[in-house]
Amino acid sequence: MVPEKRKKGTVPFEGKKGDGLLWSGDSPRSSFVGDNTDRGGKTMSSLDQARATQLRNIEAKTGKTLELLRALLAGSGLAKHGELRSWAMQHFGLGYGDANTLVHLALASDGQSAAEAASLGTDDVLAGIYADKKAALRPVHDTLMTRISSFGDFEVAPKKGYVSLRRKKQFAMIGPGSATRVEVGLNLKDVPPTDRLLAEKPGGMCQYKVKLASPSEVDDELVGWIRRAYDAAG
Repeated sequence: MVPEKRKKGTVPFEGKKGDGLLWSGDSPRSSFVGDNTDRGGKTMSSLDQARATQLRNIEAKTGKTLELLRALLAGSGLAKHGELRSWAMQHFGLGYGDANTLVHLALASDGQSAAEAASLGTDDVLAGIYADKKAALRPVHDTLMTRISSFGDFEVAPKKGYVSLRRKKQFAMIGPGSATRVEVGLNLKDVPPTDRLLAEKPGGMCQYKVKLASPSEVDDELVGWIRRAYDAAG
């Protein structure tokens, strides 16, 4: 069976010019195959797909392979993350989010890149987060990531017990709060709390929290709150 040829198009994005995911067809030097498979043909999670899409678009924007980009960063003479990010923005024409992800990849300095350096896929990391009694909550997480991935460019950084979603700053945290619920932490301002959108104590990593028990609770109201946090973090 002949695979369907990808049509050219763009990934919609609202935010600062240069920070969005721009897609204009497959790069001839792309390191990824298809939308939802890795180089070995294994189906990826929605988290891996978001990461692969961003990296593939970095290759398309720069016209360089990830291997070459990492080599150029290594040869820049810089060591600090922020300096490398600024250098990548200047020399490769990347937006903040893409440059930040590229440097994390080069340095293996975020959870996902470190896991990849240890030959662990994001699925392996998430399997640890949603292990044993929490395994039934994984569909809630995957449904959330599918909806959020439609927003545009952002970083996904697996942490101990949750994943952090970032643009210029963190806009959401997703992870199991117990064996029966997933908790979504949101960085929002000037939004009145509700019975569902629970205000957190001042000084925490997020201002609000939403508790979910099933994928059906990932509705337009929740996605709207997450989108508002996403837009504010750009």
